[in-house]
Amino acid sequence: MRIVYRITSLLLLFLLLSRSAHAQQEDLVYRLELGVGLGTSVNFTDVKDKMGLAGALVARFPLNPRMAVKTQFSYVGVKGATASLKNYIPSDPNTVGSAQLNYSVSSAIYDVSVLYELHFLPYGYRRDYRGYSRIVPYLQGGFGLTYGAAGKSFTANIPLGAGIKYKLGQRLNLGLDWMVHFSLSDKLDGLDAPLGIKSEMFRNKDIYSSLMLTITYDLSPKCPTCNRD
Repeated sequence: MRIVYRITSLLLLFLLLSRSAHAQQEDLVYRLELGVGLGTSVNFTDVKDKMGLAGALVARFPLNPRMAVKTQFSYVGVKGATASLKNYIPSDPNTVGSAQLNYSVSSAIYDVSVLYELHFLPYGYRRDYRGYSRIVPYLQGGFGLTYGAAGKSFTANIPLGAGIKYKLGQRLNLGLDWMVHFSLSDKLDGLDAPLGIKSEMFRNKDIYSSLMLTITYDLSPKCPTCNRD
């Protein structure tokens, strides 16, 4: 009888410990997400743009279930030509003549951005009493630095966008991310004010955008019931 009692006691203890560990695992939140993105680019420059390839390395730092800070290194393809433009662009805006500019580009834009994300719903894997949602739309905006390889132009940009993300699992996140970058340069495509009209700030400057599918993995877990900040 003593043996049966001891075995039963050990089984009950094991079950209690298992349930406690499982409950702790459910409460885990994470300080960091790392992942990649892949998609397409659409740009608004001085050439007739064609859709190109876009890719990114993503690091997201969740602040709480409703907001996060994200850093992103992006590649955006730039491809197009002036020949198919409806607007007439002179070959030399400083001289009188009827010659039309015939310019084409196939290059890239590189970007490093820091963004603030605002979620419409609290983001989490299990709904429980906190009302977490596995699928969440969000808005994002911030500041970035840009290098246009075609024009060897280094400048700043203001990124704005939106997205939606879904928790595939406890640590796995799938997202659809749309971003528009308003740059302070008109040379990202290699052409600088081809009509001879100079502008200031964001007026008449190059804009580039991307639509990407992202996948990230949660790292650096934190137990909120054990380590309160």
